Amino acid sequence: MKTISLSDLVAGCADDSFDAGIRIDAELEPIGGPGASVKPAVYDGGAYQLDRRWADPDDEEPAPVIVIDNVPSQANRLEEAIRLRRDSMGVPEMVLDLSEVPQLPAHLPASISSWHFPHRVADAYLRDSQIDGIDFEKHELGEALLAATPWSASALIAWFPGAALYGFWQSHLGKKRANTKHARAWVSEIVGWYPAASDTKVKGLKGDPLNLNTDEVVTSNADDRVSWDIGKVKRTDAKTDKLSEMGHGQVPFMRDADAAASAVSFSRISQRATVSFAQLRRISLGHDYLSEADAAARALLVALGLHAHVLAFGRGFALRSGADLRAVATTASWLGATRDEERALGGAAETGELLRSARDHAESVGVQLDGWGREPVRLTPKENLRGAIAASWPEFAE
Repeated sequence: MKTISLSDLVAGCADDSFDAGIRIDAELEPIGGPGASVKPAVYDGGAYQLDRRWADPDDEEPAPVIVIDNVPSQANRLEEAIRLRRDSMGVPEMVLDLSEVPQLPAHLPASISSWHFPHRVADAYLRDSQIDGIDFEKHELGEALLAATPWSASALIAWFPGAALYGFWQSHLGKKRANTKHARAWVSEIVGWYPAASDTKVKGLKGDPLNLNTDEVVTSNADDRVSWDIGKVKRTDAKTDKLSEMGHGQVPFMRDADAAASAVSFSRISQRATVSFAQLRRISLGHDYLSEADAAARALLVALGLHAHVLAFGRGFALRSGADLRAVATTASWLGATRDEERALGGAAETGELLRSARDHAESVGVQLDGWGREPVRLTPKENLRGAIAASWPEFAE
């Protein structure tokens, strides 16, 4: 079977191409076997993301489904796969260094990677940082990134390729600045078909070896519950509770309101990932670049996406507790101008080589890749961000 080649990507991403993109379909199986229960993502109120989908357009009616992992969550997993292997991939990274910020609790990260920024290049952590003591928006690199748009995307390709591939919305800079929106080109989702149930709850009992039990209230500081007292006691920010709220005693979870949503058994589980060449053809490096450079930059993004997909989902993977899956059959389709064609996706070695070739080709036709193949750029928080951290995590009273 023909593999996806660099020449395919460059031709498919060209301005005059009529190719639509690439689709990857995978049949997934829980590690417990077909039909074993899987825990979908749970949202506000303990609810699953329910939907109805057409498994086949010829079916008499759509099938009930639960979205096990939705599009934004899948993008985050792909970004994490890239971050974990950024050294071997040579992708750019910025790191917000918080190691010198006082009052930061030990359970919080001492640094945040740009591959973890919730809004990617449009994130407030980036805006509220400095490079070499210079406010981000006043630094040459910061100015370029804050001004970047899909039609002037050179800085994105060089420093934030994930934003170009997975989308961003620059919505926190104010009305007088650019409020650029860029839709994601890569879309991925995991769906469970024909759930056996969609409203069952996990019920049980939290045990206690000593079976501690008292009707008397306990008093603690809601911000620091390491120490507490039996009875009503004058304390800073005093909060009164039952003993069970301090983690002691036997606590039954028998009512639906108390119980958590349970894992679900599905008839089948599928993942579909697509990359849209039409969306990528909206990306241009700017007026100073030739069309072949635009095509090469887009091809680089597709190669990055394919490699990230294989790294994240090409072997057994865990979405969350109770959601461990593996792909038992995967099909990649090239969505051509006149017909679709099945292609071999290959493993991490093949997609990694495709990414390296795409990077070399992009550089050879003049695409600026300043952030690729270098150490991460170190960011430090501005004083306003330091203040927000201090206000959120004040030192505990002695």
